[in-house]
Amino acid sequence: MNEGRPKGGKPTMSRYEGKPLLRLVDCFVLDAIDQLDDAQRATLEALEPRLAKTFGANGTWQEMVGSQMGFAEDLADQIRQVWRGYLDQAETQQLRADPQAFVVDFVAQNFPGIAPSRH
Repeated sequence: MNEGRPKGGKPTMSRYEGKPLLRLVDCFVLDAIDQLDDAQRATLEALEPRLAKTFGANGTWQEMVGSQMGFAEDLADQIRQVWRGYLDQAETQQLRADPQAFVVDFVAQNFPGIAPSRH
């Protein structure tokens, strides 16, 4: 379950090598579950003009990622529901909830075309 992540739960850079959209999708999921830190949020907001040019789109970084990926408009709400279930399960099992592990697993299960292979 921790493949691709050193102790502490932070993803290694190899997860994103050659996969810039994966980083954005991971951030989208972190944002949906209110686990995106302020520095990441500020960086993504600062990148909005560049993303708009790259994707030929307008809007917030979340809207542009959602549009690029073909996400349903209510995907963030769906992610939050899954996250709440994850939190409930972690509490029941007396385990620490790991937002990054949740993101890695969620993206791998729901967007296997952009997530790195899981050996």
